[in-house]
Amino acid sequence: MRRTQRRELVRVARRRQRDVLCDVMLSARQCETWLTLEELAKLTHYPPASISAQLRHLRKPEYGGYAVEKRPREVGKVLRGEDFGTVWEYQLRRTVPRKLAGARLRSGAREPSQHSVAC
Repeated sequence: MRRTQRRELVRVARRRQRDVLCDVMLSARQCETWLTLEELAKLTHYPPASISAQLRHLRKPEYGGYAVEKRPREVGKVLRGEDFGTVWEYQLRRTVPRKLAGARLRSGAREPSQHSVAC
C-alpha cells in the first residue's frame, strides 16, 4: 500500500472587490484623477456593472461612508470604447472622520490600505 502525505492547505487572504476598488479610487483621488467605469474595469479586471454596484456600497456607512462624486466626462477628452451617450467619471472622497472609521474596524471590516502613489 502506498503512503501519501497530507499537505496542509495554506489559505491566502483574497482582497474583496470593494477593497480593491476603494484603494484604486483613493489613489486616483491623490493624483486628482477622475475615472470612468471602463477605465476602472481595465485597471481592476472587474466588470463595469459590478464596479457600479461597489461604488454604491462605498457610500454606505458600514462600508466607509465615502462620498462618490460623479460628473459627465468633458467632450474634448478622448473616449475609448464608448461610442455614444454621456460618459460619467467618478472620484471617491472620505467623509467619515478617522475616529469613527476605527470603530467600524472593530466589527471585522478591513480598512483600505494607505499606499503611497506616484502620479
